[in-house]
Amino acid sequence: MFSINFCRIYYNSRIIYHLAHMRKILIVDDNLENLDLMGHMLESDDIEYETATSGMEALAKMEVDHFQIVLSDLMMPHMDGIELMEKIKATWPDTEVIIVTAHGSVKSAVEAIKKGAYSYILKPFEPDDLLNEVKKVMNLINMKKENLALKEELARVRQPDAFIGNTPQIKAVFELIKTVSNTNATILIQGESGTGKELVANAIHHASDRKNAPFVKVACAALPESLLESELFGHEKGSFTGAIAQRKGRFEYADGGTLFLDEIGEISPSIQVKLLRVLQEREFDRVGGTKTIKTDVRLISATNKDLALEVKEGRFREDLFYRLNVIAIKMPPLRDRKDDIPTLVEYFLEKYKFEVKKNISSVSDKAIAALMGYNWPGNIRELQNVIERAIVLAKTTVIDIGDLPDNIRHEPGKQMAIEGEQIVALKEAKQSFEKEYLEKALILNKGNISKTAEMIQLARKNLQDKIKTYEIRISSLIDKN
Repeated sequence: MFSINFCRIYYNSRIIYHLAHMRKILIVDDNLENLDLMGHMLESDDIEYETATSGMEALAKMEVDHFQIVLSDLMMPHMDGIELMEKIKATWPDTEVIIVTAHGSVKSAVEAIKKGAYSYILKPFEPDDLLNEVKKVMNLINMKKENLALKEELARVRQPDAFIGNTPQIKAVFELIKTVSNTNATILIQGESGTGKELVANAIHHASDRKNAPFVKVACAALPESLLESELFGHEKGSFTGAIAQRKGRFEYADGGTLFLDEIGEISPSIQVKLLRVLQEREFDRVGGTKTIKTDVRLISATNKDLALEVKEGRFREDLFYRLNVIAIKMPPLRDRKDDIPTLVEYFLEKYKFEVKKNISSVSDKAIAALMGYNWPGNIRELQNVIERAIVLAKTTVIDIGDLPDNIRHEPGKQMAIEGEQIVALKEAKQSFEKEYLEKALILNKGNISKTAEMIQLARKNLQDKIKTYEIRISSLIDKN
C-alpha cells in the first residue's frame, strides 16, 4: 500500500522521537570510577547513557549514534574536554556539552562556556546536582525541537500547492521565484490553466519587500472592456452612465504593492495601449478624469496563451509584450512532472480528509499507478478535485482505483501496466532505490556520515535515521569495497 505520512502524525511522532533519543547521554572520562559513578546517577533517573574513555572514542561514537548531550571531564590526556567540545560543536552544533571539572580548573571551565559549552559541574557533586543540570539541558533541547518542528509545519502549511514536489521542473521554478522576489522586475507567468500561476504571483509578492503592502488581483477575462478599464484605472463621477461617484482603480489600491493581472492575453487593444503607458511612465488617468496619477506598483501578469504567437498574429502589442516579459516564469504542466504526483496526492489527502471528516489512511498502488498514467489536462487543480472526490466516495480507509473517475481508471494503454503480474509497488521501488543510492554515497565517502550528508545535501540527522531504517551496515560496506 502507498502509505500517507500525515503531517500531524509526523509532527507528533517527531517530538516523541526526539524526547526519547535526547535522554541518551554520552559520558566521557578517562577515569573508569568516574564513569561508573556518573552512570549510576543517570540510571537512577532512568536516563540511558554510553561511555567513552577518551576524546577520540567519544567522536567515533558520535559518528555512529548522534548524542544530543555530552558530559565530558575537562582534564583528559591527548584531547581535553575543551578540545573535544570544540570538535563536537564544529560537526554537531546542536549537541549540548556539560564540562565536569575540579575546583582548581574553574577558570578553564568558564572558558569552555565562552567557546560553546552549555555549563559546567564542579567535582565532587551530589546526584541531584548532576541530574538537575542534565534536565535543564533536556528542557532546552525539547523547546528547540518543538520550535523547529512547529516552524517546519507552518512552512509546509504556507507552501502553495503548485510548489509541492521534488522534480527538477518545479525546483527550477521555485529557485527562480526566490531570485526575483526582492526585485521590482515586471514578471510574466505563462502556463496552462490549473498549473498554479496565481499561487506563484502570490508567493513572489509575499517574499518581496512589498509584502506588507497590498496584493491586488484582477481577472482580465472576467470583465468586458468598458468595465475592465474602470476596474484598472478608476473613474470620475459622471464619466459614464451609472458612474454616480468617483471610484479608485486597482492601480491606486495596489500603490506600493503588487498588481496581478490574470489572463492578460484577453485584454483589448485599447487597454493594451493604456497599460503600456503605465509601465513606461508609471502614471495614468482615471476614466473621464484630467488629473494624472502617479503609481508605484509592481506588475505581475499571467496567461495561458502563447503571447509571442499572439504578437506574431497581430492580436497583442509587441511593445507591451516586451514590457511585460522582463522576467518570464514558465509553469510546467502536471504531465511533465508526473513524479510529483504521489507527493501531491499525499498533500491533498492530508488537506481534505480533515475537511471531509473521513479517516483515510492510504492510497492503493493501483490507484497511484492510474493517477500517474493519466495526462491531467486540468493540471494540479484537476488532481486536487479528483482527490477530494475520492475521499468523499471512498468506502474504506484506503482509496482504491474504483474511487477514481472513469476517465482516469480507463485511460487507454495503461490497464496492462496496472494489472501486470510483475509490477513492483511504488513504495518498494522508491525504498530500494534510496537504499542503493545511500550505500553508494557512503562508499564514496569511506563511510563518513558527515561528508556523505554534505555531498547528497541531506541533514546529517536525517541521514542517520535513514541508515537505521534501511539497516545499512557501514563497516560491511567499506570492507566489501
